[in-house]
Amino acid sequence: MKPRVQAIFERLLAFETVSSESNMALIEYVRDVLLGKGIESLIVKDESGKKANLFASTGPRELPGVLLSGHTDVVPAVGQAWTVPAFQATFRDGRVYGRGSCDMKGFIALAIDAMLDAADHSLNRPLQLALSHDEEIGCVGVRRLLDVLHLAPVRPFLCVIGEPTNMQFVLGHKGKGSYHTYCRGLEAHSSLAPRSVNAIHVACDFIAALRRSQQQLQEQGAQDADYDVPYSTVHVGQIVGGKALNIVPNLCTLDFEVRNLPADDLDQFLEHLREQAEVIVREAKKLSSVADIEIQTLNVYPGLDTHPSVEAVRFLKDFAAPGTGTAKVSFGTEGGLFKQRLDVPVVVCGPGSIEQAHKPDEFIEVSQMEAGERFLAQVLGSLKL
Repeated sequence: MKPRVQAIFERLLAFETVSSESNMALIEYVRDVLLGKGIESLIVKDESGKKANLFASTGPRELPGVLLSGHTDVVPAVGQAWTVPAFQATFRDGRVYGRGSCDMKGFIALAIDAMLDAADHSLNRPLQLALSHDEEIGCVGVRRLLDVLHLAPVRPFLCVIGEPTNMQFVLGHKGKGSYHTYCRGLEAHSSLAPRSVNAIHVACDFIAALRRSQQQLQEQGAQDADYDVPYSTVHVGQIVGGKALNIVPNLCTLDFEVRNLPADDLDQFLEHLREQAEVIVREAKKLSSVADIEIQTLNVYPGLDTHPSVEAVRFLKDFAAPGTGTAKVSFGTEGGLFKQRLDVPVVVCGPGSIEQAHKPDEFIEVSQMEAGERFLAQVLGSLKL
């Protein structure tokens, strides 16, 4: 690993950019590092002013560039059994340990280094950098940056999202919708339960509808054998209801998600689900008019499906290491949003393994960092005049 990459990497890992906290110190550090080479940055803050995205470009501004993109936030380390400091780089046995080492500050360090190298050369097209916040809570922060980039007169030729893929080219991932549901009933003494509406029972009927929808997606929905689970999935992750055993509950809430193949329409799925909820409510209203099911959308981001024949993918393949393949993954990225908002080809490719992400003693292999260095050096080489 280059000394400069290592130094940048160590600094990045020291910033405690958990999604619940500010990332401004990291963003300001990157801005200052880039400015040292004469590269100016656009800072796009959130409404609170405590978090920000960054966009920087070096090279001819009038031409489409190669955009390297990563998120700066990390998941919490509290409550996990770490044996090394979570927010400090620990080098041991050919690995670099630290929260965010593979997801995804390793790639960000490489991208910053590539930008600094690019500033020393005349380029035939720009090399660009985009850093976001709040990816880990649903790809939230990057949307404001994309609103700004959408207005730019020139959009990127290609976007590389540096999530950990062991340097394989990921061309597709599922989209995701997250939902909070209120199931309402009528409270009563439990001895009179048949005369009332049990909100937990309403919720159970709704969950049964969700499970029928899952079966329908599995049997009749889109199929893509490139995924570990080759169809769209429905998952209930949390349910809360009831105050005491002898009270018929008047409220039960549940959270569910849908991870959809790009070919399955999430809006259409939700419309069908609301129709099933209306049937449940109509039956419950025979006992009480207060019965209801309300589905609230928490967050939605689109899937990604980049065709391997597009010019941008062929461009990257020229710099791939022998044995580099293409794949699709079950985890989500900001790639679908870049594709949707900017209409730019997107490839997810970065050092490290997703198997290490979000775990205690998260690490990245030094060999993966070195593979990322070689890859970006070749990409930069193709941009030099």
